[in-house]
Amino acid sequence: MTEKIYQDEKLKMIRHSMAHVMAEAVLEMFPTAQIAIGPAIENGFYYDFELPRNLTPEDLDTITQKMKDIIAQNKEFKRIEVTRAQAAEMFKDQKFKLELLEAIPEGETVTVYNQGNFTDLCRGPHVASTKELRADSFKLLNIAGAYWRGDEHNQMLTRIYGTAFTNPKDLRAYLQYLEDVEKRDHRRLGKELDLFSLHEEAGPGLVYWHPRGARVRQLIENFWREEHYKNGYEMVYTPHVGKSWLWETSGHLGFYKDSMYPPMEMDKADYYAKPMNCPFHIMIYQNSKKSYRDLPCRWAELGTVYRYEKAGALHGLMRVRGFTQDDAHLFVTPDQMDEEIIEVLRFSLYMLHSFGFQDIHAYISTKPEKSVGEPEKWEAATAALKKAVEKEGLSYDIDEGGGAFYGPKIDLKIKDAIGREWQLSTVQFDFNLPERFKLTFVDKDGVEKRPYMIHRALLGSIERFFGVLLEHYAGAFPPWLAPEQIRIVPVGDRFFDYAKKLEKTFKEAGLRASADLSDERMNNKIRLAANMKIPYTVIVGEKEEAGNLVSVRYRGGKQVNGLEIQAFIDEINKMVADKAQL
Repeated sequence: MTEKIYQDEKLKMIRHSMAHVMAEAVLEMFPTAQIAIGPAIENGFYYDFELPRNLTPEDLDTITQKMKDIIAQNKEFKRIEVTRAQAAEMFKDQKFKLELLEAIPEGETVTVYNQGNFTDLCRGPHVASTKELRADSFKLLNIAGAYWRGDEHNQMLTRIYGTAFTNPKDLRAYLQYLEDVEKRDHRRLGKELDLFSLHEEAGPGLVYWHPRGARVRQLIENFWREEHYKNGYEMVYTPHVGKSWLWETSGHLGFYKDSMYPPMEMDKADYYAKPMNCPFHIMIYQNSKKSYRDLPCRWAELGTVYRYEKAGALHGLMRVRGFTQDDAHLFVTPDQMDEEIIEVLRFSLYMLHSFGFQDIHAYISTKPEKSVGEPEKWEAATAALKKAVEKEGLSYDIDEGGGAFYGPKIDLKIKDAIGREWQLSTVQFDFNLPERFKLTFVDKDGVEKRPYMIHRALLGSIERFFGVLLEHYAGAFPPWLAPEQIRIVPVGDRFFDYAKKLEKTFKEAGLRASADLSDERMNNKIRLAANMKIPYTVIVGEKEEAGNLVSVRYRGGKQVNGLEIQAFIDEINKMVADKAQL
């Protein structure tokens, strides 16, 4: 829904015009305010301001009413071409506008847009007048902080976000969508379900996994390892730091240094925390001479890497500074390339389907203007990617020239339960690193040749994938992933012993269960189990103990009384084996 809306140019103009109306309203409230930028964005609009005081939620109500008054006046949006000198005079008291004016290239026409008492330095376009804006179809959403020009070294400004539509029905639908997004926010769920935490005072962008979250992570990783072994991969473990030589050779110090942690000096040499695993896998490859008979080498690692992301870019589990990359590297001969890519893609889809993602779209990124590697290698690699995608019957788009300079790639994007698209799996060719590290294998003709190197991530990173998964299921993990599958609730303390006996039986059967033996009332215990989104709440009392039975309340509300214990265990084991959702 949101992508289609953004492509509607009329709606884009409405949102851009709403941003100007909002700026006019803010200036009515704060005549000395400094105005920065106010674009239309994918789902709405925003405007940045330097204000004499912090805004409150109540201020948004005041601004909203002023915007409705402006809209009712049917003000015309006038496009006016001006000279630089005229523009400088117009905005002589607006420092951000003067800075933007200076950034306009020489020879480019300078335009302003005026509506009544408000004039803005702007390229446009806008609607003809405020008559085209509906007072019942917009809403101011929230207040945030934003650095001027996105640079954390610049001044922090006040940003007001809003959204606008052509009719109130679409607005209501979008606000409902935002409410659903809020309910699914992995940061809120992580706290409510006691899964993980982040501690700014101990280091921003670093994740602390609590026992319940660690259990889910372990289930993900165990499945990941088992499936890799089934699919012909071997596991490797590599160091967390490496000498500067490694990163100079790989090119990371030349291209990626700003995103790397500062060096640590040891033994009169600089060591860097690794931002990538690939150079380490290359070192393993180089440890012995390779023949074509040794290839393909398929090496996988859940390798923790460290990247110095800007503080303003950090976002829960989705953007962190330390994370575990679901990584693998394949070293293959040219003859093996097509079949390996087909298998990698099949494996990627199998993994995504296993976690409950069915709506998957592929994006193939091709050779950019600046690149390394022979043209015939690019052509062969790109053809292999297309062949694999078409063999799987996967819908795909071509991103012409969108590949990295070192090779073409496939990105797989999934849609979650509420239609949001997330990029997860990547299959990336690399013609650069084999050349930089002088990798070779001895081919059938006895001649040393360069192997093809393929970077491959199925889940992206464990942290981000966990966040996506958490939001997809809104915290209600399917039984195979639930940190706690069964909560046992005795109806009174005289049934505690039976509850403990059941807990032991379930655990011996390999299930994750706990008995609630607290002093809380039974209804509160059941409510707590529901709030923790536990799949099965087993309620036991006199009848259950006498018959060696269980009564089960399923997540979602269904209840079944008098189940045999082994039948219940078998039911859960089947759900787990099928990776079924409850």
